[in-house]
Amino acid sequence: ADGAQSEDHRRTGNTYAGPDVVITDADDRPVRLRELMAGNDPVMMNFVFTNCSTICPVMTKVFAEVPARLGGEAKHLRMISISIDPENDTPLQLKAYAKSFQAGERWKFLTGRTQDIKAVQLAFDSYRGDKMSHEPLTLMRQAPGKPWVRLDGFASPDQLVREYRKVLPQSSGERSDAGRRAASAHSIFALM
Repeated sequence: ADGAQSEDHRRTGNTYAGPDVVITDADDRPVRLRELMAGNDPVMMNFVFTNCSTICPVMTKVFAEVPARLGGEAKHLRMISISIDPENDTPLQLKAYAKSFQAGERWKFLTGRTQDIKAVQLAFDSYRGDKMSHEPLTLMRQAPGKPWVRLDGFASPDQLVREYRKVLPQSSGERSDAGRRAASAHSIFALM
């Protein structure tokens, strides 16, 4: 996998296949993880637990700031936070946690059976034995079949937005219009 290092996080590209498990969302509805990730919208995912007092609130706050910084682009982003403490993180607790961070409708908080959550963590190379050993990690993917961008460590909201924009295809309408305007402006200045 390729790797790039910043002050607070390391970026690599990886191929992951999420396990075919059914887990539970904050509304206590079953969710087949592969189906949730199968849509064509980009995915941004992390692993948290609600009574974590160290890295989880920081990562969740960063996630909470991303949609506002993306503006209209956020309507395409699917955000997923998976609890790594399913014994304690009930759907009701996840719902309260999501509300405390003003999570929008495109941000899903998930929990489930211990073995299913462990299978998800193993599939994304994030299992560290127990919840107290977990590390800050954000995963992003443009679409099914595309590689995942793995950000190990703390990324700021602006860094996540930059990574998100790198992950998106260059042919999307908003981005191609902005790119044409920038190229046009560059051409005008080159003529001067």
